[in-house]
Amino acid sequence: MEFSLESPRNRFYDDSEENRFRAALHSTIPIELEIGSGKGLFLSRAAQQTPDRFFIGLELATKYAKEAQAKLEKLGVSNACFIACDAVALMQQDVPSESLIAVHVYFPDPWWKSKHKKRRVLSDETIRNIERALLPGGNLHFWTDVLDYYEEAVARICELTQLRGPFYVPEPEATHSMDYRTHFERRTRLNGLPVYRARFDKATRE
Repeated sequence: MEFSLESPRNRFYDDSEENRFRAALHSTIPIELEIGSGKGLFLSRAAQQTPDRFFIGLELATKYAKEAQAKLEKLGVSNACFIACDAVALMQQDVPSESLIAVHVYFPDPWWKSKHKKRRVLSDETIRNIERALLPGGNLHFWTDVLDYYEEAVARICELTQLRGPFYVPEPEATHSMDYRTHFERRTRLNGLPVYRARFDKATRE
């Protein structure tokens, strides 16, 4: 199946991004992937806290991806990388089946207008590709502050895949000013607004 966009572009923004991504896929430890890693708060912290996992962050905004990668390198974090790329296209064409132990999607752009909703990251195609890419026993983590997006995405995941869920994810307590999954979660919770969270699991083989 070919991937197409209204405005076609390369999946990777330069050769260095592609080379880093290809190398990351050869990790000898379980791989977790974040779609839309933004400024890298979640992935950077997760990599430092979980050295037995390799974390890949896919980010459309080249500036954010390159700055986050530079911070990782400055910190000497070797079990993570950020890739400036078209994550939707990568999930379709470049991520092997049953290669990921977890996929994270946090606070994706809601694309409010009805005519733009087809641009949402969790399209039917991407949902199917996430299920395909997950290892048996792997997890999909989806958080958003947009109830409409949450309800629609959860319903489509249930309709299109065999993933188990949604499972309830309790709100974690913040122990310091930056103890949040992402900058979007921090802003949302500090403003007293709700965050909608769900986890889906891929069944293990009998």
